[in-house]
Amino acid sequence: MKYRSPVLGVGFTGSLATTRPKQGDHRFHLSTRTSDRHWASTVTLSKGLRSRDQEEKVSSYFLLKAIANACKVSSTFDSELTESDVVADECERFFDEDKELEQLINGQICFKVYPFSSDKSNGDRKIILPGSFNPLHDGHLKLLEAATSICGDGYPCFELSAINADKPPLSIPQIKERVMQFEKIGKTVIISNQPYFYKKAELFPGSAFVIGADTAVRLINPKYYDGSYDRMIETLSGCKRTGCTFIVAGRKVDGTFKVLEDFDVPEVLKDMFVPIPAERFRMDISSTEIRRSCGL
Repeated sequence: MKYRSPVLGVGFTGSLATTRPKQGDHRFHLSTRTSDRHWASTVTLSKGLRSRDQEEKVSSYFLLKAIANACKVSSTFDSELTESDVVADECERFFDEDKELEQLINGQICFKVYPFSSDKSNGDRKIILPGSFNPLHDGHLKLLEAATSICGDGYPCFELSAINADKPPLSIPQIKERVMQFEKIGKTVIISNQPYFYKKAELFPGSAFVIGADTAVRLINPKYYDGSYDRMIETLSGCKRTGCTFIVAGRKVDGTFKVLEDFDVPEVLKDMFVPIPAERFRMDISSTEIRRSCGL
């Protein structure tokens, strides 16, 4: 299985030896941050013990060791610190699942991957089916299968945005309840905080987004770009520059089944949109209809 690796943030600043005597301490501060862990430390070096090059070497080794630890990789770096050097303000915080999701909702992290799938990936490219999945149903599963067969290679996964453009954010219990649906069937799901496709494209460059014709017609409608055709072209061209494409399945639009070819896609954007033929996939089912039939 392959998916884009989680991000590691590293911060470093220092005041080291110079050619002139320094009034203050020779020290450096560094910090590492992953989605589930934050670590920080301050190191004060013995004044006059080392040259500038030697202090840079010590701080570099200490930094490399911190990065290795954050990545959970065993390291053999010798930081070359002595007993007279002082390591202070060292702190480490771990974040559980609820805390990670809270940070995601608050915008402190951008996404969290639940890699439940044991399927082998045919490449680094993601094939992403976004949705609310309330509930997840067979139409979602069959649609992603059809899109994956058309793409030929890539890692299929679902994506749920905790942030909705028109509704309040999902609560942590709501997110976990929906995630549980994917765990039960062994399918990978990504929880993001981006409801807009141009932002999803920035998060997952080079991906193929699987959408219905009802979503495609909104994507190319200037109405959703403050009525500006030029802004629509500019926004979707930005998605195109990230290497993203849209795999479009037929859906009912205003009560009539429509496919991609029924819409006038601007010429400059046409190669971004790939149709799924109706004979490859058609399921007139929706989560809304399922909830309504269940009285929810």
